[in-house]
Amino acid sequence: MDHYVTGGTIRKLREDMHMTQMQLAEQLNVSDKTVSKWETCKGLPDISLLEPLAKVLRVSVPELLSGEQIINQNRGANLKRVSLYVCPVCGNILCSSGNALISCCGITLPPLEAEKPDLEHVLQLEPVEDEFFLSIPHEMTKQHYISFMAFASSGRFELVKLYPEGNAETRMPLRGGGILYWYCNRHGLFSQRI
Repeated sequence: MDHYVTGGTIRKLREDMHMTQMQLAEQLNVSDKTVSKWETCKGLPDISLLEPLAKVLRVSVPELLSGEQIINQNRGANLKRVSLYVCPVCGNILCSSGNALISCCGITLPPLEAEKPDLEHVLQLEPVEDEFFLSIPHEMTKQHYISFMAFASSGRFELVKLYPEGNAETRMPLRGGGILYWYCNRHGLFSQRI
């Protein structure tokens, strides 16, 4: 049986904070023997203690459960490195400018990996005044459609939500270089550098 939180994780996080078992125990109103049992896998924290334990150890509950801390490697917040997530249950679109642990509808979402477009998903760009008209000759039914188009540059991220039975088109100011993204609900994320 897999433990829902490992003793090794608790010990490592506690030691990273230069905290003794007694100090951790005092903050959680448990005994130091209880903390020792957790760390030696002879017992598990009660579910009611997960949130306070995560707070004391300065991690999120999902980080505590997975044993992996999320560290943002994109400290410059270059939006060209944006990660996009789409919930398969409700279709919610989420983005982050660095590593993140994203969940929706009770599901932990992996970041989408963009592919080069195939013939069915070719994006057409047409300059119109000071913007670009973006369009994709793609069916837009309730079962198969382009969900969104987005543009990411080093300092800007713009997303336009599209809806079934509409057109797979929008206008965007594409200033400077960046990456265009579009998402098909059946075939996934596509991208193109401009």
